[in-house]
Amino acid sequence: MSAAASLERRTFSEVRTAGRRLEGYAATFGSKAALGSIVETIKPGAFGPALAGDVLALLDHDASKVLGRTRSGSLRLAEDAKGLTFSLDLPDTQAGRDVLALAERGDLGGMSFGFMVPKGGEEWDGDNRTLLKVDLKEISVVSAWPAYPDTTLALRSRQQARSARVELLREITLAELRA
Repeated sequence: MSAAASLERRTFSEVRTAGRRLEGYAATFGSKAALGSIVETIKPGAFGPALAGDVLALLDHDASKVLGRTRSGSLRLAEDAKGLTFSLDLPDTQAGRDVLALAERGDLGGMSFGFMVPKGGEEWDGDNRTLLKVDLKEISVVSAWPAYPDTTLALRSRQQARSARVELLREITLAELRA
């Protein structure tokens, strides 16, 4: 399985502007998200180890539209009691100016994050999935319709063993995202 096939994304909507800075939550803890037949929650501390790595800030999960990154200091991430907070200094690029204009008008769809689940990073209780540890790759400003929680973008299997049908759906979904 390719790395792209196991990348998962979630979307939230709390964003605010302060000058050329975007701030808010890219994820919240304890909130139940209905993802098809699966209900998912994120446990506090799930992002902790990943915060030491280089995480990108993108526009609409598009790697060609980098808005910032932790390595350069233009993106700052932290966990608090509510969730994964971010502070992003927007660049003076077309994408940065567009995001700023949309944020100031209140037209942004929200925030999202892309991640992979390492071995042992999740627990299942029937159709309830709890994310215990995630390998955070990116957070994204979502300019239009966030995929979470009402679309198939976030659908995954409960067990890798029964993944044939679900992997096909995942590949189709990822292919649609790339189109």
